[in-house]
Amino acid sequence: MKSLNNLKSFSEKTALKRLGLRIFVSIGLLLVAFPASAHHGMGEELPTNFFQGFMSGIAHPLIGIDHFAFILSAGLLAATQQKGIFIPISFVLAAMLGAGIHLAGFNTSGVELWVSGSVLLFGILLSLKNRPNTTTIVLLSAIAGIFHGYAYGESIFGAESTPLFAYLLGFTVIQLLIIMVIFALGKKFLSGQSQSLGLVLSGVGLAFLSSEIMNVIFPLLKI
Repeated sequence: MKSLNNLKSFSEKTALKRLGLRIFVSIGLLLVAFPASAHHGMGEELPTNFFQGFMSGIAHPLIGIDHFAFILSAGLLAATQQKGIFIPISFVLAAMLGAGIHLAGFNTSGVELWVSGSVLLFGILLSLKNRPNTTTIVLLSAIAGIFHGYAYGESIFGAESTPLFAYLLGFTVIQLLIIMVIFALGKKFLSGQSQSLGLVLSGVGLAFLSSEIMNVIFPLLKI
């Protein structure tokens, strides 16, 4: 009887892990299916009040599929590492810094290349059996966060202070919420499946990066 109970328990755990993997893979396939062209919850208009700013901030990491893909990979990667929760936390804090850098008027180019490249990099890291230590990944996550945050800042540049503050609050809150959910699900279901999910997210990152490279090359060819 004890053996039967153990077998039943093992089967249930296996089924749960398979369900979790299917959920993650389905999310990955959805990421591939939808383009990352829309990054603003209000189209081209700037928010004018707290509510609009907050909702726009919440929308950006969800509508911007490249950002969401990175958040997903960071949360999953964190679930595989000792003290891994610092990986997504460093990203969220650095994203606030990156947005502040943009809003302060510091301009840089090629941000979307860095954003797409970060998705590819973290997908590769997730697919590896022998990964760098957590401190190294935390540093990489912070660097990625600066560029993602800079891209977030583009959508709110020129807004008044109230919707601006609400926007920063919104994208910070939604990222933390998503990361906590992904981290918890990863801890529960990810055992032995990280390589497969890493390959899916690597493909997503490669697709985005290739698209951004083409966007750079084609205008140059017309000159």
